[in-house]
Amino acid sequence: MNYKLVDMKVFGDERGKLVSLEGGKNVPFEIKRVYYIFDTLPEQARGMHAHKNMEQIIVAMDGSCQFVLDDGNKQEKIWLNSPDKGLYIGKNMWREMRHFSYGCKLMVLASDYYDEKEYIRNYDEFLKEVNNDSSSI
Repeated sequence: MNYKLVDMKVFGDERGKLVSLEGGKNVPFEIKRVYYIFDTLPEQARGMHAHKNMEQIIVAMDGSCQFVLDDGNKQEKIWLNSPDKGLYIGKNMWREMRHFSYGCKLMVLASDYYDEKEYIRNYDEFLKEVNNDSSSI
């Protein structure tokens, strides 16, 4: 499975806390795009896609949601619920986001700019893609 939870170093004092995200340091890629997701209702699902080559780190800035991650052979569920933890998702990982808490805000750091051709939005096509990749190794 091409994912991992990343502990973000927290700096803080009586004024509050700060987490610094730096491409090539605690983010394992150059950051080319940042976006955020908010106002998703708890019964709404998001994601339902994979990226061919893009890497991402997702941080729950507020609230929580569940990620269902799938590499074509195995599926795992991860709760993201802390602003000092990042979820690294590598290439060719199907992801679904579910069970959003009210007020959940997700920030996403991406290794590349938006490109619709980079997305695999059909699960059966995703399975074909990852099975072709693994058969050529």
